[in-house]
Amino acid sequence: MSDGIMSKAATMEIPISSNGDAGSLPEDDGLEQDLQQVMVSGPNLNETSIVSGGYGGTAEGIIPTSAIKGSGLHQPHPSPPVGGEEVVRGIAVEKFDIVKKWGINTYKCTKQLISERFGRGSRTVDLELETQIELLRETKRKYECVLQLARALTNHFYSLVQTQHALGDAFADLSQKSPELQEEFGYNAETQKLLCKNGETLLGAVNFFVSSINTLVNKTMEDTLMTVKQYETARLEYDAYRTDLEELSMGPRDASTLCRLDAAQSQFQSHKDKYEKLRADVAIKLKFLEENKIKVMHKQLLLFHNAISAYFAGNQQQLEQTLKQFNIKLKTPGAEKPSWLEEQ
Repeated sequence: MSDGIMSKAATMEIPISSNGDAGSLPEDDGLEQDLQQVMVSGPNLNETSIVSGGYGGTAEGIIPTSAIKGSGLHQPHPSPPVGGEEVVRGIAVEKFDIVKKWGINTYKCTKQLISERFGRGSRTVDLELETQIELLRETKRKYECVLQLARALTNHFYSLVQTQHALGDAFADLSQKSPELQEEFGYNAETQKLLCKNGETLLGAVNFFVSSINTLVNKTMEDTLMTVKQYETARLEYDAYRTDLEELSMGPRDASTLCRLDAAQSQFQSHKDKYEKLRADVAIKLKFLEENKIKVMHKQLLLFHNAISAYFAGNQQQLEQTLKQFNIKLKTPGAEKPSWLEEQ
C-alpha cells in the first residue's frame, strides 16, 4: 500500500504541459500579440484532448487521445501549407484592426458626448439648420396626431355605415311583412340605403386622405429624419476628432507627437468632409420635403373639405364629382379580382 501512495505522489509532482514536456507558457506577451494569436490560432479539430483542469485552468493535465489510442491506429494529419496560414493570419489581423478602430472611435465620441452634456466641451452648431430640423420633428408629431384622429374617424364612420346598412335591411324586411306600415317602412329603408351609399363614397375619400398622410409622415418625413440622424452622428464624430486635434496641437512637439498630430489631422479632415456632405444633404432634403408637403397637403385638404361638405349637405352628385376630380375609384362590394390576363 505504501508503494501505491509513493507512486501517486511521484505522479502528482510531474507537471505535464500541452506538448508533453515539463514547463509553463510565457506570460510576458503584449495585449495585441495575445489577441492576434487567439484569432489566428484555433483548436486543432483533427485531435481531441482530455482536459482535467476545467475551463480557464493551466495546460497541466491535458492528455492527447492519440497516446490513449496508440500510435498505430490513426496518424495525425499534415499541417496546412504556410501560404494558407498567412492568409488566415492576414484576415485575422484585418478584423482586429477594424475592431480597434471602432473601439477608438466609440471612445472619442462617448467622451465628446459626455463633455457636451456636462458643458465642458465645445459643440459645432448650425443655427439655421438646427431650427429647420426641430421644426420638422414638431411638424411630424402634429401630423401623426392628425393621422391618428383621421383613422379614428374612419373606423367610427365605417361602423355607422354598417349600422345604416343593417337598419335599411330591417326596414325593407318589415315593409314586406307589415301591410299597414308598408309605405312608411319602405321610404325609411330607401333613405338608409341612400345614406349608406353616400357613406361608402365618403369613406373612399377619407381612406385616400389617410393613406396620403400616412405616406407623407411615415415614409417621406421618416426618410429625411434618417438622414438627419446620420448628420448628427457625423457632427459628433467631427467635434470629437476636432477636440482631439486641438489637444495634440497644444502639447509638446517631439517626433512621436508629430506623427500622432499628422494622423489626427488626416482623421479630422476625413470626418470634416463627411460632416459637410451630410449637412448639405440634409439641407437639400429639408427643402424638397417642404415643397412636397405643401403640394400634397393642398390637394388632400381640398379633397377632405369637399367630400365632407357634400356628404353632410346631402349632395350625392357633388360627392361623386369630388371623387372623380381626385381620381379616386371605389371598390365595388363583391367585385371579383381581375385575372392575370386582364391585368396584362
